[in-house]
Amino acid sequence: MKVRARVIVSGRVQGVFFRDTARREAKLRGVTGWIKNRPDGRVEVVLEGEKDSVDALIDFCRRGPPAARVTNVEVFWEEYKGEFKDFKIK
Repeated sequence: MKVRARVIVSGRVQGVFFRDTARREAKLRGVTGWIKNRPDGRVEVVLEGEKDSVDALIDFCRRGPPAARVTNVEVFWEEYKGEFKDFKIK
């Protein structure tokens, strides 16, 4: 089943290769969407793909790359749109 999730990640998540690592993880799992740094210091991610693959990316967001220190992850499930061809860093 195809799903879409918007994820907001808090903590030390900027300047630690969070976006690049997430992009590589998404490509490995066939997940599309985007990731960006927010002005408030958090990272925002939109994920689309098979439910198990999106869940795996959400799990990645809960821990991040080695230098990250994730303190909170908010997940908002949205209607799947199929609007992305790949996964991009914004």
